[in-house]
Amino acid sequence: MMDLVSKAAPKRTPRAGTTPGQLLPGLADLMTQGADLDRLLRELVDRVAAAVSADRGTLYLLDAAREELVSRAAHLPELREIRLGLAQGVAGHVARTGEVVNVPLSRGDRRFFPEVDRQTGYRTESLLACPVRDRRGQVVGVLEVLNKRGGTFDAGDERALKKLAAEAAEALEATSLSGELRRFESGAESPPPVAFRFNCLVGESAPMQRVYRLTQKAAATDATVLLRGESGTGKELVARAIHVNSKRRDGPFLKVDCAALPAGLLENELFGHERGAFTGADRRAAGKFESAAGGTVFVDEIGELPLEAQGKLLGVLQDRQLQRLGGAEAVPVDARVVAATHRDLEAMVAAGTFRADLYYRIRVVEIAVPPLRERGPADLARLVRYFVDVFARRHGKEIHGISEAALARLTAHPWPGNVRELENCLEAAVALAESDRLEESALPLPGSTVAAPIAGGVRPLAEVEREAIAQALRTLQGNRTLAARALGIGRSTLQRKIREYGL
Repeated sequence: MMDLVSKAAPKRTPRAGTTPGQLLPGLADLMTQGADLDRLLRELVDRVAAAVSADRGTLYLLDAAREELVSRAAHLPELREIRLGLAQGVAGHVARTGEVVNVPLSRGDRRFFPEVDRQTGYRTESLLACPVRDRRGQVVGVLEVLNKRGGTFDAGDERALKKLAAEAAEALEATSLSGELRRFESGAESPPPVAFRFNCLVGESAPMQRVYRLTQKAAATDATVLLRGESGTGKELVARAIHVNSKRRDGPFLKVDCAALPAGLLENELFGHERGAFTGADRRAAGKFESAAGGTVFVDEIGELPLEAQGKLLGVLQDRQLQRLGGAEAVPVDARVVAATHRDLEAMVAAGTFRADLYYRIRVVEIAVPPLRERGPADLARLVRYFVDVFARRHGKEIHGISEAALARLTAHPWPGNVRELENCLEAAVALAESDRLEESALPLPGSTVAAPIAGGVRPLAEVEREAIAQALRTLQGNRTLAARALGIGRSTLQRKIREYGL
């Protein structure tokens, strides 16, 4: 179980006019993106305090491994964090019993823990606390508000806080903290303490910490960013985190995949066209750079960009303007560029297939996203908990754990497809799980039944591929969509290979 340590939030003036039922609007979009989790949860606490006219608010999360509550977000300028045992304070009582507690005069209540007031110099006069429960009804945290403005908390405030606690639970379920708020009994030792930095980016290994530091620095600027890394490592998630935590967060985030489009369509997608530029161009159309004004364009697999389009992209980066296809007018560009590639761009520059001037323009800030095999078993275990939780909710399954053998099998697999391969594997396993615990047999991974290699340890690629596809189809009971995901290929590619191999 995780140690949910947080940075103390500065004291803020709650927004006026927030009412119960309005907690999630405005935050909902951030819940599924790479938002800074501290900022997101502070905003949540601001809204809770404003809804019940409280002077201060705190969101505690339960660290079950240590049997403690830890303040994850709080109006708490005096201390870095609050840690309470489950036998300490009103919040500890609420976490232990699951009760809603309203203390109109805190000094006279035996459950009140005065030590926090002594450390902060703040005087708590009234207090209202409510449990935060996950979808199975288990307490995963406590919402606590202090000092009702103009009186004491009443029954209406209790009802309001219960409703807000349910909304807060819904919000937490949508973040990457969700899987860490549950005990996934695997028989393995609990992972070391962790507090994720960005929503949807899971992992606290040293390589990921470097990614987080550079992401935070890049988000504070408008510099062009180049993301390097193997396919499936999560480069698009990092790109979104840069955008969502930047001053451009309210603008569009638009993606262009250079590997998915032919050269002619790719230029049109990026730069747009004028009416009559080509057959069928019956009206002017804006490209991604125009449409992303005030936002970010994510140019994925930039190593696949043809040389002619590379020159046009260089012009956008240098001059901050473009010409639509078939046009002569200079169109101003106000979009940040984040590019990504798994290719060796230096080798491409040496070979003359990638422009050196563009290469230097796009790597103002360079972030290397590590492959899964370099992130260590603790990060893999965190990703497993996260994906199992996500897919259990998506497919309506009650998955309470993963066996030690299954986790060991996942840890031993080399994951050539990186996090994307792990994600697809776990979705298939959860979707077809027949119990509340994932077993090794549910994992759609190559098994020990694979035939022995030919002399020299080498087997024909077609033979290996055919066996992998056949095994995936057997494991997933013929479900071709899940099999394609587990194998890390498109469904149409799988269909073609099934026909080729006569499966």
